[in-house]
Amino acid sequence: MKLLVACLGVVLLMSSCVDIFDELILHADGSGTYKYTVNLSASKVKINSVLALDSLDGRRVPKLQEIKDKIALYQSKLESKDGISNVKVDANYTDFVFKISCDFISVTALQNGIRDVIMEESNDKSDPIFAETWLTWDGQKLVRSVPDFQAPLHKLKPEDQELLKTGKYIVVSRFDTPVEKCDNATAQISPTKTAVMVKSTPFAIAQNPAILKNTIYLSGE
Repeated sequence: MKLLVACLGVVLLMSSCVDIFDELILHADGSGTYKYTVNLSASKVKINSVLALDSLDGRRVPKLQEIKDKIALYQSKLESKDGISNVKVDANYTDFVFKISCDFISVTALQNGIRDVIMEESNDKSDPIFAETWLTWDGQKLVRSVPDFQAPLHKLKPEDQELLKTGKYIVVSRFDTPVEKCDNATAQISPTKTAVMVKSTPFAIAQNPAILKNTIYLSGE
């Protein structure tokens, strides 16, 4: 979830090797479950080394307790948002694997809840990202995208940029009814036709978030 990206932003930038799994389960009535996993286990040795520092390349390094406190704060704030329930966080600080999930009554409630929490913690309330819409659902068609966070790739060393290319960014959308088609040419529809996957790398997404955008049409059966 975007909340985890916001919480772990500095660590993500400094660790470089990351796998992200972004899953939306959407029911016919518009309710569903959202799951987001950030897996930094391949960089755990480097992360522990970085966390032992006060700063790196001119950037302050947050202490582990600060990260724990920030994740707990985001969880608490999300739980308080209208239309959001059953918020769960599984944070593994040994392997650095973070999972967050929640139920929602509508994709609008999910989007507004995430946006409001990040905005509340942001120093720049006028950031254009807060005006973006990355989820829409009309009962037959789902449009999904990834907000343009403008990741500062130029601040990464060339070898760290190469590591970002080895990671995975996987977006999965699941439905109760069959999928008829989708617009993203790289998307894969499951054999059951009830799930769609778009796969890329963190490096590619940082360069162009639009490559994950997808419009999915259900068959209506």
